Amino acid sequence: MNPQAILFYLLGGIAVLSALMVILQRNPVHSAIYLIVSFLAVAGIYVTLEAEFLAVVQVLVYAGGIVVLFLFVIMLVQLESPRAGRMSRLSLSLVILLVVLLVGSFLYVYQGAGTPAVQGDLDQVFRAGGGNLQAVGQMLYRNYLLPFEIASILLLVAMVGAVILARSDG
Repeated sequence: MNPQAILFYLLGGIAVLSALMVILQRNPVHSAIYLIVSFLAVAGIYVTLEAEFLAVVQVLVYAGGIVVLFLFVIMLVQLESPRAGRMSRLSLSLVILLVVLLVGSFLYVYQGAGTPAVQGDLDQVFRAGGGNLQAVGQMLYRNYLLPFEIASILLLVAMVGAVILARSDG
């Protein structure tokens, strides 16, 4: 096994374990710290897969911005400890169904049947002298422009809705 594969599996294990700790921690600040560890491990996985742009975006946007926002909310809002309760049968069956669907989709992609047909376009960009960043930009703005714009409109609507809901009536 080559060193890159060992590093990939090591970072994957760290990401999974820290994601579990995010869920299992009772203190929300500790949970946010484990979330940062998970994001950094995923960024390391991106580096091992030679996707440096995604690694930098992962660190800047998620570990830098989103977790800081979470910490501000945690510090400003008085959180009560949730009571340990039992899951209803409907919730448990829904969780089991979602886990089965997730594992099934992973197996489907792992067997190669669900691999996207984008690799040819990326190979052309790399052969033309571009790198990772150029490939991401060309794929995003050439092939996936409509979904990108729809996502930006949905985020704008969500932001305006959050401002309207947060605005006080006094």
